[in-house]
Amino acid sequence: MLRHYDSLGLVRPTGRTEAGYREYSSEDIRRIFHVESLRSLGLSLREVGRALDDPGFTPSELVDDLIRQTRERIAGETELLTRLRRVGAAEPADWEDVLQIVALLQALGSESAGKRQRAALSSVEEVPVPVEALVEAALSETDPNVAGALRWALAQSGDAGLAPLAEGLGSPVAEVRKRAIQSIAEISNGEATALLQDALTNADIVVRRCAALALGARGVADAVPTLVDMIVKGTNDVDAADALSALASDPALADQIATRLVDCLTHGTVESSARRRLTQALADIPGITASRALADLSHDEDRAVALTATYILKLRNAR
Repeated sequence: MLRHYDSLGLVRPTGRTEAGYREYSSEDIRRIFHVESLRSLGLSLREVGRALDDPGFTPSELVDDLIRQTRERIAGETELLTRLRRVGAAEPADWEDVLQIVALLQALGSESAGKRQRAALSSVEEVPVPVEALVEAALSETDPNVAGALRWALAQSGDAGLAPLAEGLGSPVAEVRKRAIQSIAEISNGEATALLQDALTNADIVVRRCAALALGARGVADAVPTLVDMIVKGTNDVDAADALSALASDPALADQIATRLVDCLTHGTVESSARRRLTQALADIPGITASRALADLSHDEDRAVALTATYILKLRNAR
């Protein structure tokens, strides 16, 4: 190293012994330490020489450039580490498996939506892609067809993707939270249902509503308040009414749902359009509570509500 520094003129010894060995003074040693310190920051030997000998060579621009290069290097190394971990997680049997996994991972990151979709579908049929890669792709996918394929692939993996999807619910990005809850909603097991129930208290109203729709289809009564609120607010109200209808197939829940709908109808601050939607929601709720509410609503001051209730009653009586 010292010979190399000498040949470059970076650190030259003050003198030599009679035997021809280099002799370094205290100042030479200090310069060697300065060279090594600057090299530890990532400077090339040429840049080190300029820093030590050129009074006009200022550090600010070079340091900024070194920061940029270091960040790029770290990002590249992190990406490589992630790829290696995912290949390892797939437990390839041979190098042919490794090549197929790498090809699928590259396809998931392709600019072509068609390639991404085919990769998502083939991740189940061929060499399995690590679930973390599928979750990452699902949480960032903007194309609806590709997103659907990714959610399907995740559903086939069972509960393996639930932990990273649950982390997605805490993302600061609203779209990521939405994609996470949509993916969880398509996984039909107890752990997914428990996550959906927890999501009913999420700070993001979109997450709460998506969870409620999924839970309604699964017969979970905890979803009722959110579903009724969706009808009042006119947000996916048809889907919410369908979910309430499915829940009302349980006689024990039918009267509870009807009572909640009626309570909203009698609330003085509910707008006319919301009252019509609530009346329509009563149509598919069986039981005496719903029938009595519709009979009362057939005489409502709001003509649209009265006509809607009257029509629903006729249909119910004709069954």
